[in-house]
Amino acid sequence: MTAEQAGPIEAVMRYFMLDWPLGRRQSSWWRLGAALVVAVVGSVLACAILAKLGPLVFPSTAGYVHFRFGDYTKLTVIGVVIAWIAWPVATLASSRAARPLFLWAAVVVTVVSFAPDVRILMKGQSAPAVLVLAVMHVAVAAVTYPALVFIAPQRRTEDHPDS
Repeated sequence: MTAEQAGPIEAVMRYFMLDWPLGRRQSSWWRLGAALVVAVVGSVLACAILAKLGPLVFPSTAGYVHFRFGDYTKLTVIGVVIAWIAWPVATLASSRAARPLFLWAAVVVTVVSFAPDVRILMKGQSAPAVLVLAVMHVAVAAVTYPALVFIAPQRRTEDHPDS
């Protein structure tokens, strides 16, 4: 069957390189663990920096409730853990999961993560504060995606687990 004759399902499977290696190319657990630690620490640090910069750039946001460490850290860690679980799942479906499958998933999830920000903005929250929160979502994705795909990359061959 040629590419022109392929149906939409086949086209999607080809685009996302869904060849179902089913674990033969997954990273080692110690690499996944290291990636999780780097992603969590890096994401929380990025959010902490943004929470401190927010009031410097937008003085009206000083004391904003969602800039408290405990407030954004809890949600950041949950988001990173979900991405960490999704990475090995993506490697089950594609032998080249980092692009485009996991990259598109990261983009879509980041865009969807703006929904609570839009909701609180519509309820009257400060637009500059909500902008900082949205930038935090982007920062988490910018830290987590490379941490997972570069620290815990898919194996290139079946006989060397850490290649």
